[in-house]
Amino acid sequence: MPQQQSLTDAQYPLPTKQPVYRADGKPHRPSKGRIYSLLDSAFAAAGLLLTFWFAWIVLLSGLTLAWHSVVLLIMFWAVLAYLALPRMHQLFTTLYLPDYFISRTKTGDGLLGDPVNLALLGTEEDIHAAMHRAGWVKADPITLRSSLGIIVSSLTGKSYKAAPVSSLYLFGNQQAFAYQQEVDGSAAQRHHVRFWRVPEGWRLPGGERVEWLAAGSYDASVGLSTLTLQVTHKIDDDIDAERDYIIETVRYADPACRIEVIENFSPAFHARNGGGDTVFTDGNMPILNVAGAAQRARDAGADITQADSSPIRIPGKALDHEVPPSSLNWVGLFLATQTLLTALTGSNLWLEHSNLKDAEIVLIALTLTGSALVLALQILLLLLTLKRFRWARLALLVITGLSAFTQLTILSATEAIPFTSLLDGGTSVLVVLAMSAPSVRQWVNRKTSGKPA
Repeated sequence: MPQQQSLTDAQYPLPTKQPVYRADGKPHRPSKGRIYSLLDSAFAAAGLLLTFWFAWIVLLSGLTLAWHSVVLLIMFWAVLAYLALPRMHQLFTTLYLPDYFISRTKTGDGLLGDPVNLALLGTEEDIHAAMHRAGWVKADPITLRSSLGIIVSSLTGKSYKAAPVSSLYLFGNQQAFAYQQEVDGSAAQRHHVRFWRVPEGWRLPGGERVEWLAAGSYDASVGLSTLTLQVTHKIDDDIDAERDYIIETVRYADPACRIEVIENFSPAFHARNGGGDTVFTDGNMPILNVAGAAQRARDAGADITQADSSPIRIPGKALDHEVPPSSLNWVGLFLATQTLLTALTGSNLWLEHSNLKDAEIVLIALTLTGSALVLALQILLLLLTLKRFRWARLALLVITGLSAFTQLTILSATEAIPFTSLLDGGTSVLVVLAMSAPSVRQWVNRKTSGKPA
């Protein structure tokens, strides 16, 4: 107590004159890329507004007894569940969630993900050795090869013990790696845990030094997200059970791994993760010390190499390249759809040109030519975005955003909306929404920041 008092006196001596406000005058917010960030946020919000606008048009168009009503209502659900609601949650969490450590991860859409329920000491090699000896399998990264593996596993029923896990984010980064255990070869059930390296010099609230943080949970089934209505894995709500299972399997295989527990690290709470699943934790934070696990494994002659567990065997290094975010793949599909619709429109008008006047033919030809040139520019900008050029992504957002606004304005004023026009306008909206997704922003920012892809 005397030492604490002396430190307090040294930092805050008793004032002997009227205090004066002293500020260093320096901005304490990062200013780099402020204009880009502002435009990026504006398009994230604009994409949400355009999506709800389009969803409302689709809903009204589907409230008829026509054959395409079912198709339109399915489109309404898909747009709402996979685009509008996730973006709405993303904007709300961006505004209201604090950007500091709160023992929770975040999803790619900015929603609160699984709680952080385990801390570790040791090198990355030690963690790999400890997990392998405990019977865990390192999850494959999300590449074209692993994506094909998931498809083959689902269609054939073959086991895929190293199937990739979805990305969650902590300290602004996705997990460094993840481990899992299949349950009876089921794709619906598995144990899994993600690991993040803590920033240099970072300490847990309270001052405890750790080197890694982890979030473990148990996939109990597959179902619909209660927040976004998407098809997703449903985790068991007792995440403490999975945390304790991870610790017990590691210490059973390597008893030299020590454990300490910070009791009441956070208040015990009930909450929901990004999939809408309820989670419960007692608030304790175990610190698992696996330092030396790699050397102990070598001394014991343990085989900690991982055999290839993929259900496919396709040679070629190209399949192992990082897969761009799914949002960019959807943009390619949307632009291809618009290209097809433009070609069909041109073909139909050409077949009916005998009923048109020369001036109308010229106007239609100019309009179709302009649409084709815009589509070609959009495709070029998409390819440059795949190469991680930020300006190309922003240019594509501007062009497509203006196009989507114009098309929705026309659709709102039209009583009998042709299905092709609805589809064309909808794809423009979806391009804006997909290109403004956080995963695409992180994709292009990794090149700018110099971080490895």
